[in-house]
Amino acid sequence: MTADQSETFKIASYNIRKAVGADRRHNPERIMRVLAETGADIAVLQEADRRLGERPSALPPGLIGEAGWQIVPVATSRNGIGWHGNAILVSPRVDIIRGARLKLPMLEPRGAILADLAISGQPLRVVGAHLDLSGLWRPRQIRALGSHVDDQHEALPTLITGDFNEWRSLPPGFRHLARNFEPIRPGPSFPARWPVAHLDRMFASPELTVENAAVHRSALAASASDHLPIWAKLRLPTLPKPGGA
Repeated sequence: MTADQSETFKIASYNIRKAVGADRRHNPERIMRVLAETGADIAVLQEADRRLGERPSALPPGLIGEAGWQIVPVATSRNGIGWHGNAILVSPRVDIIRGARLKLPMLEPRGAILADLAISGQPLRVVGAHLDLSGLWRPRQIRALGSHVDDQHEALPTLITGDFNEWRSLPPGFRHLARNFEPIRPGPSFPARWPVAHLDRMFASPELTVENAAVHRSALAASASDHLPIWAKLRLPTLPKPGGA
């Protein structure tokens, strides 16, 4: 890649429901096949860990490695891959710089995670979240996500994504986030068999160019979880020429 070119990447967000499908069977292999179908370079997962005990991963780490994914290090449990169920997997073309856990105001256990990444040397920040189900805390949680991004020492092209548990199109809390981030609208992703709700969402900072976005629909995805994956193809900012020419 020359200095005046930029990189594109594909990112997916997917609530995997602890790898329990419509048939009520725990089937992590099925989830991994759906992720492969998306062709994503980065996968942001919700409900990736179980809630009880040591909160082990719903996807065996060995299975993740065999599929060619790397796990962003955010887990607090020896057997988990995420935090409050949020996890980020990246393909071999993506370098992991760091992972961080973000606290959110909450009534029920909720949190978010942050990954600083690089694609062909170009930096990218990804934030994954799973917000409040009741709706009482969502506006505060969305504002907290924006504040966490603002508080980072270095500003980077940023994508925020996850299961926002919001049925309305753009409620007040989302308008606050939309001041600095472009809402991406892949489409309805819940419930998986007859999707009508836009629970899974993405927001991109102005440095990122959105080339395409959609919901991943397949027979396998319709049976693997109660959500369908959403995805977006984005272009990173153009690298400056050496010497500022």
